Amino acid sequence: MGMLKEFKEFAVKGNVVDLAVAVIIGGAFGKIVSSFVNDIVMPPIGLMIGGVDFKNLVVVLKEAVLNDAGEVVTEAVTLNYGSFIQNIVDFTIIAFVIFLAVKAINSTKKKEEAAPAPPPAPPKSEVLLEEIRDLLKKDN
Repeated sequence: MGMLKEFKEFAVKGNVVDLAVAVIIGGAFGKIVSSFVNDIVMPPIGLMIGGVDFKNLVVVLKEAVLNDAGEVVTEAVTLNYGSFIQNIVDFTIIAFVIFLAVKAINSTKKKEEAAPAPPPAPPKSEVLLEEIRDLLKKDN
């Protein structure tokens, strides 16, 4: 029973829940970036370099084998370097956005550290002693 209790404490800790939320949001963000790259960024780039669709950029290593009826017996073996280029663009955009987010968080932390905390108020007994001292100086 001890291991089950230990696992429950681990799974319910804030760090694990935060990590789970981050993974879910990261997955959704990855889909958005992939769509942005595939549907917005790459078509104009392909158009600029001669109407190339990056999804179709492949190197054929082995042609497909067809039977007498024209049906595919074995698929062609290809290197899909166009998809690889799109994934590099995806990664670059995601890395840049994460860099900006971390930079913003770090600058916020630096501002908090730079602002010194006000000194704590002296205890009441010390304040009373200072008042007595000041009164004694005044009388002399």
